[in-house]
Amino acid sequence: MGLETATANLDSWRIGARRFHSRLLIGTGKYRDFEETRRAVEASGAEIVTVAIRRTNIGQDAGEPSLLEVLPPDHYTMLPNTAGCYDAASAVRTCQLARELLDGHDLVKLEVLGDEKTLYPDIPETLKAAEALIKDGFQVMVYTNDDPVMALRFEKMGCVAVMPLAAPIGSGLGIRNPYNIRTIVENAGVPILVDAGVGTASDASIAMELGCDGVLMNTAIAQAKNPVLMASAMRKAVEAGREAYLAGRIPRRAHASASSPIDGSFF
Repeated sequence: MGLETATANLDSWRIGARRFHSRLLIGTGKYRDFEETRRAVEASGAEIVTVAIRRTNIGQDAGEPSLLEVLPPDHYTMLPNTAGCYDAASAVRTCQLARELLDGHDLVKLEVLGDEKTLYPDIPETLKAAEALIKDGFQVMVYTNDDPVMALRFEKMGCVAVMPLAAPIGSGLGIRNPYNIRTIVENAGVPILVDAGVGTASDASIAMELGCDGVLMNTAIAQAKNPVLMASAMRKAVEAGREAYLAGRIPRRAHASASSPIDGSFF
């Protein structure tokens, strides 16, 4: 077994009964057209693609071009999300619509926003929506803030993955609080995926080096000068960050350590 095959087998991960190898999840909004979306998704190597049900046609608008024509569900795992929802009730209705459109699909990304400017989550409404969706048979991947206490609470209530923000949605500011993200990872029993705030490839690598199971991004790719090339860069960054995490970095030191120690030498 070659190194590449061994690493791929080691690197697979699960959400519920589903197994994946790519740890990069990407959104499908903000591209110039569906063709650019398709090319970027292919370059990213992503197996999971998010779909904003309130903004993207996947069959609810008859006669209009559908995203499913360029990203067929038999090739990708669709992750409907509730982007644009500001209360629990609308988020629940959006997920139910997605389930109807996708023939009973139960895996969803829940986000309930609390502020139009920062797009930070409304945690009380998110909790309410998560509880209702779980009772209704959905597998919920939840967008939340970088609070370790809330992350654990979402896990205990039955969310299949927790997705803390690294920075505000679309900001490109990168990992602003790595210590909180690491704490969330260390306490987790479900996949932890950084969601929101990634700006460039080094941000994605840092998220993976912290031990996250994956990274979800949209703006960083879709609004890059060359989205397809950025998608390729993000793919490599996620893979490199994960391998570095598995390899185990050297400890940080306050002084240099010689690469070739002289202890025991004959001169």
